[in-house]
Amino acid sequence: MQEIYDFLKKCGTYYLGTMDGDQPRVRPFGTIDLFDGRLTIQTGRVKEVSRQIMENPKVEICAFDGERWLRVAASAVEDPRIEAQEHMLGAYPSLQNMYKAGDGNTQIFALEQGTATFSSFAEAPRTITF
Repeated sequence: MQEIYDFLKKCGTYYLGTMDGDQPRVRPFGTIDLFDGRLTIQTGRVKEVSRQIMENPKVEICAFDGERWLRVAASAVEDPRIEAQEHMLGAYPSLQNMYKAGDGNTQIFALEQGTATFSSFAEAPRTITF
């Protein structure tokens, strides 16, 4: 988990894929946290990405650091705890202009039942299951 977290944190921006009915949707994301032993992401409950994840929790993340890329496939499970929201917002103070723990909009998803594959053109892919 730590290696996946460190890679995504280093990249800053990663791309999150969801399903909107039968249409894939991909958008840049920037929140990643390690909370309670799980990787978590954050969004607003009012956003389409929230609705899409709630309807189909299967997500994929892709990030590139200039040399290697990472693909993460997982189920995104909502973590409604205020502590999870506080932890994320503490890690990303710039979000505190738009989100507050317990505001009814801040939403945290834990990534579960996942596989993370590190790849590059110089070495064989390596997969971590979590």
